[in-house]
Amino acid sequence: MATFPRNDIVSLTDVQPRHELGESYGPDLTLADLMTPELGELELGYGTAYGDLRLRTAIADRHGVRPDQVVITVGGMHAIFLLAYLVGGQVVTTAPLFPLARNCYESIGADVLVIPLSFDDGYQLTADAVRACLTPETKLVSLATPQNPSGVSTPRETLQEIVDAMSEVCPDAYLMVDETYRTAAYGDDPVAETAVHLGPKVVSVASLSKCHGAAGLRIGWLVSTDAELVDRMVTAKFNTVVTAAPLTEALALRVFEREDEILGVRRKWLAEGLATTERWVHDNRELIEWVRPDAGALCCVRLKPEVSVDRFREAAAELSVRVADGDWFGDEPRVFRLGFGFPPPVELKAALDALTVAVRKAVGSPV
Repeated sequence: MATFPRNDIVSLTDVQPRHELGESYGPDLTLADLMTPELGELELGYGTAYGDLRLRTAIADRHGVRPDQVVITVGGMHAIFLLAYLVGGQVVTTAPLFPLARNCYESIGADVLVIPLSFDDGYQLTADAVRACLTPETKLVSLATPQNPSGVSTPRETLQEIVDAMSEVCPDAYLMVDETYRTAAYGDDPVAETAVHLGPKVVSVASLSKCHGAAGLRIGWLVSTDAELVDRMVTAKFNTVVTAAPLTEALALRVFEREDEILGVRRKWLAEGLATTERWVHDNRELIEWVRPDAGALCCVRLKPEVSVDRFREAAAELSVRVADGDWFGDEPRVFRLGFGFPPPVELKAALDALTVAVRKAVGSPV
């Protein structure tokens, strides 16, 4: 019987603890941020299977493609699931990985080949590692850049080498690049180019959930220059959810109309959160270490051997501070994902102070 594996990451949807460091996005927008009088006149009928044309145009403009090369989905995971369902067969991906992505491949019975990425290597993916897993049966290579949970990016040159390797070994396979965190740059850092132009078999997936603070809209998208794939995706979407909600599509369009303002504020926020986290890591360097992220609202931290993982988790729970356990993502238990983009600066400082107490309690050091 087909099912989805349970993963404790579902706990992030439970009641929020006092100190929330487990989330992977920035502060939420509010409905008031997006409302206009015109939205009050919106008719709540069905939308279109492709998605609202104005919204697709906004997304297309940001990817340098045509609107008919964009499909609106109910969050980014909907796009990933439909793509995996359509292509089937062998999937090559990485670990650690956002568990819902891995779960969807397993749920459709795909033959999943995993490339291990390690903390010690800075979670760097190489084209040689991907090539070693490719076979003529490979149908999909699934990557994320920046990655979740590490925030580490894969250089464009590496992605191009992967595309070239796939064209030799499995020319009919698709490379799906989850670019959900692509625009979550820090301060004035440049935003990476979309990967969709690296080849006709490259597909970009993203959503408004992480960079834009609009997870509650449940709006994602798939971008592809492969007309046949787009047509199949639209048909699959229609057969699963019919359309996305016109109300959330209209609100999503408002997000894009204000995107420069929204992202400008958030990039500054993320840069400040990153700097605060970097200072915290430095101050506790005798007990923890990290891999500095390239973008996004999250990073990976590892407890050093003298810190008991079990005692750390118990102490963190007692102090009502939540992080995302590394084993949720297929990482080693000593690693945890720390989300520095969600709490306001004062709350982030308080949460990190509580985390310091938890770490030191786990070794019996004086606090």
